[in-house]
Amino acid sequence: MTRSGICVLVMTVAMRVTVLGGEHRNVVQQEANAEVQLTGNVRVDFFGRTEIVNRPKLGNDSHEGVMRSHKSPWLAGVLSLAVPGTGEFYAESYWRAAAFFAIEVAAWSVAYSNDRKGDRKTESFQGFANQHWSVRQYAEWSLANATIINPGVDISEINVFDPSGGVNWAELNRLERAIGEWYSHTLPPFGDQQYYELIGKYPQYNQGWDDTTSSTFTFGDPVTQNFQFYAGERGKANDFYNTASTFVVIAIVNHILSAVDAAWSSSSFNNVQAEASMQRLPVGGGSVYAPVVKISYSF
Repeated sequence: MTRSGICVLVMTVAMRVTVLGGEHRNVVQQEANAEVQLTGNVRVDFFGRTEIVNRPKLGNDSHEGVMRSHKSPWLAGVLSLAVPGTGEFYAESYWRAAAFFAIEVAAWSVAYSNDRKGDRKTESFQGFANQHWSVRQYAEWSLANATIINPGVDISEINVFDPSGGVNWAELNRLERAIGEWYSHTLPPFGDQQYYELIGKYPQYNQGWDDTTSSTFTFGDPVTQNFQFYAGERGKANDFYNTASTFVVIAIVNHILSAVDAAWSSSSFNNVQAEASMQRLPVGGGSVYAPVVKISYSF
């Protein structure tokens, strides 16, 4: 190559370097003069825009997503029928699950508490009756006043007392039926639930209480204080038992309603379709990826 050719080559390279250097200075100058704009993305603001390497194809790039599992209404209903709230929990309806379960616990707690109160009150009034009401005193008074209550009654063949001095219950019942009138009931065997109910409910048993002060008594006359007190205590026991029964019914209804609600909740859960994905969003001159959740409900 001639000297002149070499000179031309050197000049050409020098000019190219000069042009490139000028362009670089211009770019640097433009970047220096450019107004700083923050995107809100820490990575972009501090380290510049970068592309995500080997990112998964989600969002706009794919229709793949996270779908909710299918729930069985039958299983949900059976679960809540057994234990209210469990079916709702299975259907991911957590607030209703807590509500039904709380009602269940409260109903059985109140029912149990009142049942125990009823038992204690029953033991109390039965003990009071055993101490203050006498079947022998009642039998003696009934036998002595049978013809006064019912003048036409024949009691000659009725042997209320056995040879040992005890009361023959069958004969006592026979006497009660023979007297009739306001002797409307026959005394059940000692210790029966009906025995304790009748002696504090019907006036015919008034003369068996130990605080009776009159040898005469007829229907409509005031009953003794012990009779009244006993009737009140027995009424309180019945109130406790009635409250317990009411809350047992509430608990049963709660089972049924929870089962229906759990089945409905599962069906509604299946009608809701949810999809989670990553979507590319434009930011400034680049893009970032953000999580996106899509929810749809079918009727």
